[in-house]
Amino acid sequence: MRTVDTLPCPIREDEYVRIPLTDGTRLAARIWRPLDSHAHPVPAILEFIPYRRRDLTAHRDSIHHPYTAGHGYACVRVDLRGSGDSEGVLQDEYLEQELQDAEEVLAWLAEQPWCDGTTAMMGISWGGFNALQVAARRPASLGAIVTASSTDDRYSDDVHYMGGCLLADNLSWASTMFAYNSCPPDPELVGERWRQLWHERLEHSGLWLETWMRHQRRDDYWKHGSVAEDLGAIEVPVMAVSGWADGYSNSVFRLLAGLDVPRLGLLGPWSHKYPHLGQPGPAIGFLQELVRWWDRWLKGTDNGVMDAPMLRAWMQDSVEPSTDYDERPGRWVGENTWPSPSIEPAVHDLAPGRILAPGHTADPDQAPLTLSSPLSTGQYAGKWCSYNAPPDLPYDQREEDGGSMVFDSGPLTERLEILGSPVVDLELSVDRPDAMVAVRLSDVAPDGEATRVTYGLLNLTHAAEDADHEHPRKLQPGRRYCVSVALNGIAQAFPPGHRIRVAVSTSYWPLAWPSPEPVMLRVHPGPHTRVLLPERSRPQDSGPEPAPFGEPEGTAPIDTTTLAPGEQRWDLSHDLVHYRSSLNVVKDLGTIRLDDIGLELTRRAVEDYSWVANDYDSVRGETVWTMGFRRGDWEVSTTTRTVLTSSPSHFHLHATLDAHEAGERVFSKIHSTQIPRDHV
Repeated sequence: MRTVDTLPCPIREDEYVRIPLTDGTRLAARIWRPLDSHAHPVPAILEFIPYRRRDLTAHRDSIHHPYTAGHGYACVRVDLRGSGDSEGVLQDEYLEQELQDAEEVLAWLAEQPWCDGTTAMMGISWGGFNALQVAARRPASLGAIVTASSTDDRYSDDVHYMGGCLLADNLSWASTMFAYNSCPPDPELVGERWRQLWHERLEHSGLWLETWMRHQRRDDYWKHGSVAEDLGAIEVPVMAVSGWADGYSNSVFRLLAGLDVPRLGLLGPWSHKYPHLGQPGPAIGFLQELVRWWDRWLKGTDNGVMDAPMLRAWMQDSVEPSTDYDERPGRWVGENTWPSPSIEPAVHDLAPGRILAPGHTADPDQAPLTLSSPLSTGQYAGKWCSYNAPPDLPYDQREEDGGSMVFDSGPLTERLEILGSPVVDLELSVDRPDAMVAVRLSDVAPDGEATRVTYGLLNLTHAAEDADHEHPRKLQPGRRYCVSVALNGIAQAFPPGHRIRVAVSTSYWPLAWPSPEPVMLRVHPGPHTRVLLPERSRPQDSGPEPAPFGEPEGTAPIDTTTLAPGEQRWDLSHDLVHYRSSLNVVKDLGTIRLDDIGLELTRRAVEDYSWVANDYDSVRGETVWTMGFRRGDWEVSTTTRTVLTSSPSHFHLHATLDAHEAGERVFSKIHSTQIPRDHV
């Protein structure tokens, strides 16, 4: 990344601003704005998230907020109620209180003498979510948003559930917030009240995992904050951004198709990161794109930003399987509209072991194909949402394919490109009332290496006759059902000589929590068992390819000093005596000092997912987080531990929270409960 030392506008930074809310709560903000903004007011851009603006996101924020401010904007990073140095308690994500607070913050910003009355929202992940949600509430000052790595549907396409299946990332993410919510405000800013505010958080933030697991279907809890319920409520321009290694690529396609406002979509090879910090690369000059976007919609500058294709996507070339990539080879392609006339679904019937060419039909009189996958199928799946640290992308799929029903195309005779969401239709039956399927699409090289391109999950109780995510139905063992499994959207090129593979399994652990018991699946060849590939067969209809992006650039990050190195591991083990297997993930960021405020930070997370042979009752997920803060004589730390197990009828949840001050335990709490399984 190129460091920018000189900006068009000299800026000032207000490190600690308290924004008052009508109920008396004060939120902590950090504001970067042009030095002359009192004399020449500017639009204000809000990023409203719970990740602690003074320490945990300070390094990242220092790269892009001063940069944008130096181009004529007031950039405002506000800690949500109950996070960082803000007052109150944070009890869940995207609550009505949070969205009301955001509207109050926007109104406050619009009234400041250095703001011209126009505001915007931006953010990645949580900040991308609430940017969409607040936009649907139509606050008067809001002029545009940028939403990165977010979703319009909190149930069907988020970290909690996928295709009605419970994701292990639901446990992982809940544990992350369990740890973050246990952290204190900084006494250097809030004074002697820090301990009172800290203990309020420790006592009342709650265990969010329990809440999320008590809503196992798409009910009103998930509909709240899902702008897919009424996309027409959004009336401001939207830029939607994600990456193919991220968990949120699908929403970009849906927003482009469903919104009726000026909109742009950007999909790169990245994991869960802003594109100027994008990994895998190539990273792009995203901040330059942001400035052009804000200039057009907040200042009315006719700069041609909307002349770009509606969708710009990184068409990935074939690569060997790896859990980590520095760069993904490929090229940028553009589509002027979405859905695009250049994308045509190619229909391929699935016959035993084969993907047939279009126009060739499978014999419906063939015997059904049967499968009961080993519980371990999924051990090389990587995480649902990649953070590219530690290496968390899917590895060679051949061992997974050994526990799956596999269909291969013949070797391709010419390059094939797909852009969009592949769909696999299956006519199937099962021998249990609860079942799931995982479907993977892979690129198979001539030497047999299989690189997963995309995948999808489906809880079959959500796809039975008269069932959906809101109204699941138990399956009738032996009865045939026709289901469709939508795979995650992707842009991928398959070279000549390679084969395309569809693999179907009845387990995908530990990415997704298994069904209550092993399932025997029967797939019936015929007209209802097929794969639909979104082939980009008429690129001439897309118009010219998009102009290249600039080099990534940003302002110089704040200075930090590493005091203790971190550790990153992703270990898979199999005990062939007792048949116990486990996936152990360590993400230890070590200890660093934020030099400007003299604060030492320690963060370590350990996740362990285990099982014994094919015993579905043995499945177990455990996460342990340690957070530490130290400055001089002030030292606090917290340790959170969350364990999730299951029986055929219930999920069993156990969690502990311990907090220490100056080496002595000052708080301890235990959560323990069981939650009935609801068709999951």
